[in-house]
Amino acid sequence: MFSEVMHGLIGRMQKDSGIDQNNPKAPLVQCNIRIGIIPAGSTDCICYSTVGIADPVTSALHIIVGDCQPLDVSSVHHNNTFVKYYVSLLGYGFYGDILKDSEKKRWMGPMRYDYSGFKTFLSHHYYEGTISFQPAKHALGSPRDKDRCRTGCYICKESEQRLAEQHKARGLNHEEDEEWKVIKGKFLAINAVNMSCACPRSPKGLSPAAHLADGSADLILVRKCSRFDFLRYLVRHTNHDDQFDFSFVDVYRVKSFQFTSKLSEDNESSVTDIGKKRFGQFCRDHPVCCCNIANSTWNCDGETLDSSAIEVRVHCQLMKLFARGIEENCKDEAAYSHSSVEQLL
Repeated sequence: MFSEVMHGLIGRMQKDSGIDQNNPKAPLVQCNIRIGIIPAGSTDCICYSTVGIADPVTSALHIIVGDCQPLDVSSVHHNNTFVKYYVSLLGYGFYGDILKDSEKKRWMGPMRYDYSGFKTFLSHHYYEGTISFQPAKHALGSPRDKDRCRTGCYICKESEQRLAEQHKARGLNHEEDEEWKVIKGKFLAINAVNMSCACPRSPKGLSPAAHLADGSADLILVRKCSRFDFLRYLVRHTNHDDQFDFSFVDVYRVKSFQFTSKLSEDNESSVTDIGKKRFGQFCRDHPVCCCNIANSTWNCDGETLDSSAIEVRVHCQLMKLFARGIEENCKDEAAYSHSSVEQLL
């Protein structure tokens, strides 16, 4: 439901402002209407990352009080055609395969994610492709620092100001001249997150230091590795160890990126490619072969995207929620108070 409301609100705002959403480089207009979320989903990671708890009463109180939390939104394009917006996770490989497999098992209820996750882990498919990205030089901090996004986050404020100053000084076209970094390889998972994506099962989330409104996303690349190493990586999402402290895991803070699968790069498919297509289903049904499947599916905020070749751009503070960020004692530029329901009242 949140995704439909978000797309309707952003789409109407761009239409009224004469913005072409099919242009990946178009500067989108910020929405002037806030959205309130009452958690009732499978993971509720948006509420968990913006409020600190997936509690309907707490979320309702934030709406009543009228709190405001800006939020970055990323746009996804394929061949200069708008595809989707997302605010939490865009995942290719592991999380995409889980979602695609779980869609066939809705009769299982929430348990389908556990089943599909275990099945996908055993399959251990990797995907070959090329990812190019622009580092978010305007953003403060890094994905591996200890500065978490909290109420009144000064990193989000400073990053938004620096980004606005860059656009004002050099114009929007300066991005075309900025450096692009290119990485080719075989990946088990490619994840781009606009927030920590914390949830009850993973209290830290996929990227603990990701910020809600700094105009950047954390791009996490998990290269091909053994099942045991990949299991170690997954387990670290549930404890206090650094999940990025592996030789096969890279993380970057970016403002835009592009991905092209190996199959998309080879326009004229060879005999080997044709063989992969023909036997792809056999490999999916028999995961012990551990071979690589041609293409995965993108998991875009819990919805599947079949186009593997995409272009993604982060739009700084494009929308606002009825929230105030996670409250806790932290040493920042401002002094934050303890979180409590009584404060809201």
